[in-house]
Formats: sequence, C-alpha cells, structure tokens
Amino acid sequence: MKITTTPAAQPATVNPLGLLRLPQVLQLLPISRSSWLAGVKDGRYPQPVKLGATTCWRAADILNFIDSLGASHE
Repeated sequence: MKITTTPAAQPATVNPLGLLRLPQVLQLLPISRSSWLAGVKDGRYPQPVKLGATTCWRAADILNFIDSLGASHE
C-alpha cells in the first residue's frame, strides 16, 4: 500500500498593493463566507472595490484589518 502525503501549506504571500478576491480573503481569515459578507455589510470589515462585475478587496485594507485584530488582543 502506497501512502502519499501532501506538502504542508505554505504561508500566503500577499502583495499589499494588490487586490484580493473573496476566496483569497477567506484563506487569510478564519471566518465563513456568509459571516464575512455580513460583516462587510455591517461595516465591521473592510469595504470592497467593484471592478465591473468583480468584487475585490484592497490587500492593504485586509492586511491592516488583520494587524488590528492582533493589536486588539494585546
């Protein structure tokens, strides 16, 4: 019997000048899609940028949000 292993997940590298789609945002935060979208609607989470029919978030906004989460626990 052959046992295969998957490589360990590599930490995500995010260009702070880039844009992130929802799946990329959710890889960085332990939150469900519906909770994220509700938080965006309520103003608890960064607001998206619309590019035609595509919704993106500024990577810098998401990284700053993650940093603020860490700062609130210190």
